[in-house]
Amino acid sequence: MQQFAFRREDLFQRADSLRAQYLAAEPFPHVVIDDFLPAEVLEPILEEFPEPQGGHWQQFDSAREVKLALADTELMGPATRQLLAEFNGQVFVDFVERLTGIDGLIPDPHFDGGGLHQTRAGGYLKMHADFNKTKRLNLDRRLNGILYLNKDWQDSWGGQLELWDREMTHCVRRVAPVFNRFLLFCTTDDANHGLPDPLACPPERARRSMALYYYTNGRPDQEATDDHTTLFRQRPGEQWRGSLRQSLKRWVPPAVADLAARRRKR
Repeated sequence: MQQFAFRREDLFQRADSLRAQYLAAEPFPHVVIDDFLPAEVLEPILEEFPEPQGGHWQQFDSAREVKLALADTELMGPATRQLLAEFNGQVFVDFVERLTGIDGLIPDPHFDGGGLHQTRAGGYLKMHADFNKTKRLNLDRRLNGILYLNKDWQDSWGGQLELWDREMTHCVRRVAPVFNRFLLFCTTDDANHGLPDPLACPPERARRSMALYYYTNGRPDQEATDDHTTLFRQRPGEQWRGSLRQSLKRWVPPAVADLAARRRKR
């Protein structure tokens, strides 16, 4: 099959039709685009998507997040690498600039924090605003793009990305992670989002996505703040309680922590 490539003729029409929607969206600028790519482009990516049991994944396991991430393209299949390169290429960056009105965007060739993500049953990502600067490139983080890769996803499984208001009083919008849906949103210190409740999908399923981040050299004065890592935020009445395994692993070797957690479940 011929390799896929973005075309300005197609993307710019979308950008022009969605720009006003993106800018006016609440609780912060964002846009959701369904059927984003030709479905056949994603089939080989689904086929080569690494299983969660593989040793390639970076594991996050704390009271704030339980998820898997893979940023090393050398550990990905050829179709995945090719599509990630397209998302980082000049045509797609031109599209994102035209859609958002943010000029001078720079994609991240290292996929720091991005690349492939998946969350298994019981996993979550508490509400947060993203880190605002990448130390490796010394650039300001401006936009997140997420392509969802979940066929036949059921609402009852959860997994909706929640977008909350700036004061963290209520959820304004939930975005289901359905197959071939693309979400683009701004990353400011009050762009609160997350997957805060444990995923309830079957054990053989996982919530899978591809994450792209875009940066600029500097940002508007009204958005400028001191450099920071991820800003996790609690929902009203929420208290984070880590599992015994999560608590133990801060102090003891992982094998001992897993053994203690298993014994506690008996």
